[in-house]
Amino acid sequence: MKKLKVTQVRSSIGRPARQKRSLQALGLRKMHHSVEHEGTPQILGMIESVKHLVVVEEI
Repeated sequence: MKKLKVTQVRSSIGRPARQKRSLQALGLRKMHHSVEHEGTPQILGMIESVKHLVVVEEI
């Protein structure tokens, strides 16, 4: 599986609870915070739901 680096670039303030929970489940806590994940279907689904708030790079 490929490794992904996910960085939050937009705020979660004013977003629906589902999007906030997806960010929290990805491990993103604040702006410009980055985490690394394997490219599993579950992770890719969470990224898809918040793609407008994050930047994804393949490692």
